[in-house]
Amino acid sequence: MCVDISAVDKVDSQVTCSYQDVVNHLNLTKNKDLYTTTRPVTDYKQTTMIHIQMSIYGILDVREIDQTFVTNIWVYMGWKNGRIHWNPLKFCGIQEITVPKDLLWRPDLTIEEVTEKDKSPPTPFLTVKWHGLVEFRNDLVLVSSCRMQIFKFPFDIQSCNLSFKSGVYSDKEIKFAAESNATKNTQWSLEVMRTQYEWLFIGMTVKEKTINNFSCNQSMIVYTITMRRRSVLYIVNFILPVLFFFCLDLASFLISDTGGEKLSFKVTVLLAVTVMQLILNDILPCSSDRIPLIALYCIGMFGLMLLSLLETILVMYLIEKDSTSQDNKANNVQSLSEDCGGKWSEDDIHSCDGEVKKLNHCACVCDVPADEPPSELLSVAKEGSSSQLMESIVLMKVSDELTAVQKTLTLLLDSRKEEGKPGYWTRVTKTINKCFFIFYITSGSVFLVLIFSIWTNADYK
Repeated sequence: MCVDISAVDKVDSQVTCSYQDVVNHLNLTKNKDLYTTTRPVTDYKQTTMIHIQMSIYGILDVREIDQTFVTNIWVYMGWKNGRIHWNPLKFCGIQEITVPKDLLWRPDLTIEEVTEKDKSPPTPFLTVKWHGLVEFRNDLVLVSSCRMQIFKFPFDIQSCNLSFKSGVYSDKEIKFAAESNATKNTQWSLEVMRTQYEWLFIGMTVKEKTINNFSCNQSMIVYTITMRRRSVLYIVNFILPVLFFFCLDLASFLISDTGGEKLSFKVTVLLAVTVMQLILNDILPCSSDRIPLIALYCIGMFGLMLLSLLETILVMYLIEKDSTSQDNKANNVQSLSEDCGGKWSEDDIHSCDGEVKKLNHCACVCDVPADEPPSELLSVAKEGSSSQLMESIVLMKVSDELTAVQKTLTLLLDSRKEEGKPGYWTRVTKTINKCFFIFYITSGSVFLVLIFSIWTNADYK
């Protein structure tokens, strides 16, 4: 509502006016209680309409662990004061004045989600129009609660509400109204936006509703702020490093299983993933309804690397078992060799083997049956000469000794032949490594494709 400016121009230019003249005319200072204590209507049945407009100056912080939203907003409120009116023509064309906010009644506006008191300095003045419209503009830094949906972190979209209502007045006394065009609200906020922290502002919607608060219906305006997280930093600093650790664990299959380097390398990679999980635990809240996909991603990677570590321990155990059995066999052969006269070279073994075969052939010609009793030997001794008897006894003893030596040489030759062949458990470990490598690549690829597919297509709500 405006005044005809042409009529104002007819006012004598020599007349001087001041804002204090309007204040004195309205008796704002003398009748302060009249203007501040009660709702400014001439009839108590009238409903005071409060027009609200909100714009976002900046998204300062979003604390996932506390589930709080910190923002800087600009709030406009306008309402009609039925006790205020003056004729601008009588006051040199003054159509509005600015007065201290304590001189006039203001609606007790509260925001339900606010958890901390606003620490920014409040605006100390009100703007009063000549026809009774009172306007109040204020900048606020709000710390409000916001239920975070972190299932798709860090590719999540958050929606936080700011609900404006009166503290004591019912909807019959005060009713809030706002600009319901979402496009205009979003455009206004984008024009004045100063900072967005790590978030990208998507849009803002507003909804008017009536709530029942302790058997009292109250009018409420709900602003919903929608924003998307900038996920590039989390991809570079978290998701890719865990994927690189998985690739390092995959490359560790090229390390030999005979030493302890492979085992220590896998343990180091597993500890690195554990550190990443501890960092993630400090970011995400503990009150989430569902386990975030990024936590499932870390747990899956950790589980695959744990299986790889257990497989390495099993393989090293089998190789050690095979090595122990070969050492025991070598010790047995060495003890037999020492019983037969010390250490033997390979040439000595082959030459002695030939000599043993010749002596055995001779012994077989002159051998006496072992099952023949001593009485028959005595009869032979009586019939033959004593020299023949002695030769037969000597040949028997020599034959027994040569048989023992032959067995020893056979063990030595067998051990020489088996030195170049891997043991049974070593061959088994090679098969285990091949099968587990195929399983590791397949399961890891399937897991990554599945987790990223859910990450892309899951509903953020």
